[in-house]
Amino acid sequence: MPSFDIVSEVDKHEITNTVDNANRELTTRFDFRGVDASFEQSGDSVKVTAEAEFQVDQMIDIFYRCCTKRNIGINALDVEDDATHSGKTFFKNVTFKQGIDKETAKKLVKLIKESKLKVQASIQGEQVRVTGKKRDDLQAAMNIVRQAELDQPFQFNNFRD
Repeated sequence: MPSFDIVSEVDKHEITNTVDNANRELTTRFDFRGVDASFEQSGDSVKVTAEAEFQVDQMIDIFYRCCTKRNIGINALDVEDDATHSGKTFFKNVTFKQGIDKETAKKLVKLIKESKLKVQASIQGEQVRVTGKKRDDLQAAMNIVRQAELDQPFQFNNFRD
């Protein structure tokens, strides 16, 4: 029976490349010359540090632009609302959403069931498996998931016939 998995993950190498590109852009910006500002990656999160809060906000915009260039969906980012003040610097943590949480998975399953397609969706850990008899039904389910606005990017893995 044909099936595929719906997952939400960001490649760690792409995160590293995005941080490197953002740091490189900081060195070329005139308004950041002589300013102690940086992007630091640790696992699935990035610490954005600068001397002033408005500079941190500008750096977040730079980071968004670099993510877009590396084909990382901006809705995969979770940015802190307020900058934290520590000593003479401000910082915000940006985390990348990895995996599908239970609430979002339930919404996906409900969305697929409401579409009246002849497919079954089941939650398996941090992914959703969709099975059906016809490939066309599976591709229609993919389109429904792509059009859904659930504040998270989704990828489709393990498409099997």
